[in-house]
Amino acid sequence: MKYSLLLALFLFQMIGYSQSTDTTSSSIKTDDKLLLTIFLKHDQSMNLNEIEKIRTDQGFYENFPPEGVSVVNWFVVMGVGQMVVLELPASKLAAVNLAIERTAWKAFKSEIYPTYDLYPIIENKLKNKSKVTY
Repeated sequence: MKYSLLLALFLFQMIGYSQSTDTTSSSIKTDDKLLLTIFLKHDQSMNLNEIEKIRTDQGFYENFPPEGVSVVNWFVVMGVGQMVVLELPASKLAAVNLAIERTAWKAFKSEIYPTYDLYPIIENKLKNKSKVTY
């Protein structure tokens, strides 16, 4: 009986906790976005035409970035490849990963890093406040 009561209290606490986290997660802002930096590293055993053919044949340009994801910047990093910065809701992270896996592999080796914009935080600390925009 004593153990039954403890088990019942434990289950009641867990159920209450589960419900409270559901309520909290539904109140999360839907406009929260993250930045994702992707390095598309060139395979130096192929020339640019070969890389481009693989990318085109795999549908890279039709499928990247996925719907709901926007490109912030896209740079060539000489000696490395390309660096793409995307802005996306966290719910689109899997779609970005799949788009890379399905359409960029073979043409590139990829590295993906979640990032955030530190400039608004550090801007007031800088003596030279000029910011380059392209």
